[in-house]
Amino acid sequence: MNDIILSPIKISELEEIIDRSIEKALAGHHFKSSVELPLNGDFLKISQAANFLNLTVSTIYSKVSRRELPCMKRGKRLYFSREELSKYLQQGRKLTTAEITEDASLYLTKRKGGNSHE
Repeated sequence: MNDIILSPIKISELEEIIDRSIEKALAGHHFKSSVELPLNGDFLKISQAANFLNLTVSTIYSKVSRRELPCMKRGKRLYFSREELSKYLQQGRKLTTAEITEDASLYLTKRKGGNSHE
């Protein structure tokens, strides 16, 4: 009875711990679940997506529930496209001062023939 530890943990984190434990236990076995989607380098499980985005698994679940992150669901599992996650990261890119200046110059040039004083 000395091995019992009580700790507050979110259900999503517990599910991830259980998933990882099951994956470890099943590693090396040569059978596949009928629910599992075959993964290649283009698709990531939630823990891999969390590592890729440098976020926690619970943050990934939150972003998915708010529809901020593109994902696919197969059974109870979520899968993420590496390409779509890269696009998600690029959408948050901030423009440099030089890019902002260039965009402003192009806008002023197109606006009424480049005369910005009218």
